[in-house]
Amino acid sequence: MTALLRVDNVDKIFSRRGKTAVEALRGINFSIEEGEFVSIVGASGSGKSTLLRIIDGLLEPTKGAVFVDDARVEKPGRDRAMVFQQDSLLPWKTVIENVAYGLTLAKSPWPQASKVAERFVAMTGLAGFESHYPHQLSGGMRQRVNVARALAVDPRILLLDEPFAALDAQTREIMQTELLKIWQESRKTVLLITHQIDEAVFLSDRVIIFSARPGTVREEIKIDLPRPRDLELKRTPEFVGLVDHIWKLIEAEVRLGVTASEG
Repeated sequence: MTALLRVDNVDKIFSRRGKTAVEALRGINFSIEEGEFVSIVGASGSGKSTLLRIIDGLLEPTKGAVFVDDARVEKPGRDRAMVFQQDSLLPWKTVIENVAYGLTLAKSPWPQASKVAERFVAMTGLAGFESHYPHQLSGGMRQRVNVARALAVDPRILLLDEPFAALDAQTREIMQTELLKIWQESRKTVLLITHQIDEAVFLSDRVIIFSARPGTVREEIKIDLPRPRDLELKRTPEFVGLVDHIWKLIEAEVRLGVTASEG
């Protein structure tokens, strides 16, 4: 099977005037097949979000390239959609208007755009809230709107940058199960950045582990856990064993980062 997304020997160095350059990524290589759900975990500062922005076309790699269907990524495109940590909704627009926003930017007539948006509002469990404004929604609901807006433009690849980081632990777990339902229905290819190892294992087909800066691919772990998945899975020995294995790969670097930030 041909990979939908291919990251080919990507380096990223940030030059800083009068300061030492920062090497964020070094020799990143991996590929993702269509319909796969893949997560990247690693210590803070390992370049995970930087890579996601390169894949989205928001940053240029210093070396190497990213390909979608063998076409080189040089700028953002409708084949990719990004969901950021903060919901970034337009406060003066309703839920349905926010979800349809990307379609209206692409000059879709409102009747057509709103019909598409309604489908994804329903898919993300927001039916009945179409006329609400962002300030009237909980954090979890605002992130559902964010995901619905990304899906509405029908991307080939959904890029998720810590989308649940701002949520409390209980809401985060519920959002994980909701994301799986959405993925199972939409069958989009998903690349998720997360600091939560259990989140990565619960959601993914594969987990890619990054080393500390400069980020390199330390290991790829195939998650051979049955689907569909529910939160009961997190209490099984197989699940706990995978989480423990990944934690041991990055524990020293995470602890070193915490010590450095406290010092």
